Amino acid sequence: MRSSSAGYYSRYESEHQKPYFLDSCFRCHRQLSQNSDIYMYRGNTPFCSQECRQEQIEIDEANEKRLKLSSSKRSSSVRQNKDSTKECDTNKAVRTGTVAVA
Repeated sequence: MRSSSAGYYSRYESEHQKPYFLDSCFRCHRQLSQNSDIYMYRGNTPFCSQECRQEQIEIDEANEKRLKLSSSKRSSSVRQNKDSTKECDTNKAVRTGTVAVA
């Protein structure tokens, strides 16, 4: 009985095991062979060719640029709100003159 339960668990693990990360190209999902070059990007992302790798680099750079632009728009709107608050403060009546302190 013990051997049948061990066989069950080992079969269960092999059916639900995640694929090894170097099995296929991240971009086109082409199978990577053991006898060919594997082009890596950002540590552990495999690619089958320099073209696939370059395409992913360009996509990542475009995404980062878009995020930077959206965050800079948000920060500029916050700055504009602060500037409008300062303008309201400067519209207050203030007496100017000379003060002499002895």
